[in-house]
Amino acid sequence: MIDFELILTNVGRHVELDAEETEYFISLLKFRRLARKALLLKEGQACRYFYYVHSGTLRAFCRDDRERESTIMFAPADWWVTDMYCFLNGRKAMMDIEALEASAVFQLSRQQFDALLSRSPKFERWFRILMQNAYTREQLRAIDNLSLPAEERYRRFVEKYPLIAAQVTQKQIASYLGITPEFLSAIRKKSKIV
Repeated sequence: MIDFELILTNVGRHVELDAEETEYFISLLKFRRLARKALLLKEGQACRYFYYVHSGTLRAFCRDDRERESTIMFAPADWWVTDMYCFLNGRKAMMDIEALEASAVFQLSRQQFDALLSRSPKFERWFRILMQNAYTREQLRAIDNLSLPAEERYRRFVEKYPLIAAQVTQKQIASYLGITPEFLSAIRKKSKIV
């Protein structure tokens, strides 16, 4: 039996659904399990789904021409993730999304997503709030990356996302912060931040 409580609580933080809206929303969701290291989305694939992380942790990342990875975001349980630009514009994915551990997601296709937004103004509001929060988070990250030294960016990451910092590798954190793993190791030794 699939438990919908977590995803309904997530949506309920922003909008209150009635029984009919809840039933319709649940009817659109497809549940998927992912093994550790499984790719949910691969660069170059059609980006057709918006995912809710039910359990586990995912990482969205891209590679440069030398195959060096840059982490775009981590998505622990109770987060939403996709290659949003490509999802909304019907493009091929520009990034990979990988399960860092055994994980489970609910997915909504673009057609289901559009139907949901069209059918209920509450979901329009819900999505607007998700996008406002995501935009704000990314704006603050960009400002931090442009104005703060790496040690301060690392300290803020650990303070803001302690569970993620404990789950992912130092190499993945370094790629999120835009520094080398060796530099991150030196920062950690110098500052005593774990």
